[in-house]
Amino acid sequence: MQRYHGQIIVIKFGGNAMVDPELLDAFASDIAFLRYSGVKPVVVHGGGPHISRMLKRVGIESEFRAGYRYTSPEAMEIVRMVLGGQVARDLVAAINEVAPVATGVSGEDAGLFQARRKTTDARGNQVDLGLVGEIVAVNPTVVRADIAAGRIPVVSTIASDIDMPRSALNINADRAAAALAVALGAKKLVMLTDVEGIYRDWPDRSSLAAFITPTELRNMLPTLESGMIPKAQACLEAIDGGVKHATIIDGRVPHSTLIEVFTHEGFGTEVTAG
Repeated sequence: MQRYHGQIIVIKFGGNAMVDPELLDAFASDIAFLRYSGVKPVVVHGGGPHISRMLKRVGIESEFRAGYRYTSPEAMEIVRMVLGGQVARDLVAAINEVAPVATGVSGEDAGLFQARRKTTDARGNQVDLGLVGEIVAVNPTVVRADIAAGRIPVVSTIASDIDMPRSALNINADRAAAALAVALGAKKLVMLTDVEGIYRDWPDRSSLAAFITPTELRNMLPTLESGMIPKAQACLEAIDGGVKHATIIDGRVPHSTLIEVFTHEGFGTEVTAG
């Protein structure tokens, strides 16, 4: 507990924990515990399953290109509504039931996330992703103000389009969490997902890596499953930006966040600077 007392920890909330009420409640309790134990937690969330469900309800087909959700102007309206109006509110309410200090923040607020439309895939090939953006700047002032006031910021991953004022872009939540962790000078980034961590030799489950160096992870990137690549990239971006520890953990296990932060053994796969 002394290791992280008074330190900022950015936690990316995602995976099955977002749609399982029991896991959501366990996560909310974990965040409250961190806050009351002297840690300064910041929660960053996406909302893929919720967005897909709402798009289907209004008759818009979900389409993925190069690992990203193609986001038309009509789909972007749904993304903004779901992330800021549903997922954020549910998560803030769950935390506030335990620790009434959580507050919702959109990436559009006070220039928090500023992005430019993404036009190429991971190999540099041209791709039309619609209103999908890559973060080019982070202004964490609004988040710092919440932290200074003793609040728990819950951040929705929508960005302002730096080239088109009043327009918004859909951004990857893993990469957004890493960018915010760097901007805040966080000591640790934790990302919840639906796997145990990173395997050195998938599908050999005994090859789960408890610790991995940035160099080893960079070399493994081409061999990872598509869903794990943005999480691995986020870990590397966080470490490169000065965050000391970046960890991918299994959000399907109740209280996995506390197990990772407050035990010597930890949980999942940790990437550590140096």
